[in-house]
Amino acid sequence: MNIMEEKIEEAKKHFGELIVEQLERIERMKENAEWIDYDALKPIRIGIIGGDGIGPAITKESQRVLEFLLKDEVERGKIEFNVIENLTIENRAKVMKAIPDDVLEEIKKCHILLKGPTTTPKKGDQWPNIESANVAMRRELDLFANVRPVKVPKEGIDWIFFRENTEGAYVLGSKGVNIGDDLAMDFRVMTTQGCDRIIRLAFDYAKKNNINKVTVVTKANILKTTDGKFLGTAESIAKEYPEVEWDDWFIDIMAAKLVDPKRRTQFRVVVLPNLYGDIITDEAAEFQGGVGTAGSANIGKQYAMFEAIHGSAPRMVDEGRDKYADPSSIMRATIMLLKHIGFMDKAEKLEMALDICGQHEKRLVITGRSDGATGAEFADYVMETIRDPELKSKRQTYN
Repeated sequence: MNIMEEKIEEAKKHFGELIVEQLERIERMKENAEWIDYDALKPIRIGIIGGDGIGPAITKESQRVLEFLLKDEVERGKIEFNVIENLTIENRAKVMKAIPDDVLEEIKKCHILLKGPTTTPKKGDQWPNIESANVAMRRELDLFANVRPVKVPKEGIDWIFFRENTEGAYVLGSKGVNIGDDLAMDFRVMTTQGCDRIIRLAFDYAKKNNINKVTVVTKANILKTTDGKFLGTAESIAKEYPEVEWDDWFIDIMAAKLVDPKRRTQFRVVVLPNLYGDIITDEAAEFQGGVGTAGSANIGKQYAMFEAIHGSAPRMVDEGRDKYADPSSIMRATIMLLKHIGFMDKAEKLEMALDICGQHEKRLVITGRSDGATGAEFADYVMETIRDPELKSKRQTYN
């Protein structure tokens, strides 16, 4: 066997192992676990994960707001908070795991997670090339739906994105293969079960919220096998929801139409594969004030994780500016957390307060530097606004 044949056999073996891994994952998905009932839980355990960089600073402030809103529930034993340490890049690099075993054990004791950003190593930086903690957590907890709302009433924008979270280009992103020095190959994966559950969740949301529009985004004209499966699954599921209109767009033109003032207001519920969802939701967040203002939910049947969508901003920490980091994004995620566990009134109060503090009144402005407010001052401002007996009328005035 010559060198080329050896390389091919090594690659075939590697690919075979990936196929076995994915087929086993499909069998687990077929088990079809029931959705957790938060009303029946006592306590609902909320894990707080600071993460890396500015993560601990912004997560601490969001935790303060959350504890303020849930004070009565904590006292009654309905809610319990658990601060989970050591999901840091330093600790992950030390044990060479995306999530250290002891940390994962603590995570799985919780029902809900509020998580700060974590650093994902990239080629050329100081850290070993370990897998993304987010990707690993989505896989370990089967958090198949990444849900990101973007709302700017004055622009007529009211979007909610359902990004598939456990497949596509990311699930095997750290498992590509180098065949010699000249050829590198990565893999993307779509399963019938994975496509079905995210698309069905989007259509269910539209139906339950009386939204008569679902947009499916792919590049099925080029990626005919994987994106073709995603689009074909959508066509099949759409027949079960005759009351919901749907259309499909290719990712490149979708990115263009989000900046088209005439077209963008027509989008409402958008469902799309993993990589496209990551990119397009960052673009969408810019309309709301940037990724620092947008929150994200990662939903599974047994667990859910809520997080800021921006990165860990290590430079801010290096420059001593982490206390000036904007906690708006993770507070937006906290709104989603509250809604997910059934505290709709508290979620509404926080949403109104963030709109007033961050988009309208702006009595304190965060700049990321000492010429602006600290995260702690902004959190105090938000809680003061929530206490305001005129909160609802004030919010209506700005609308």
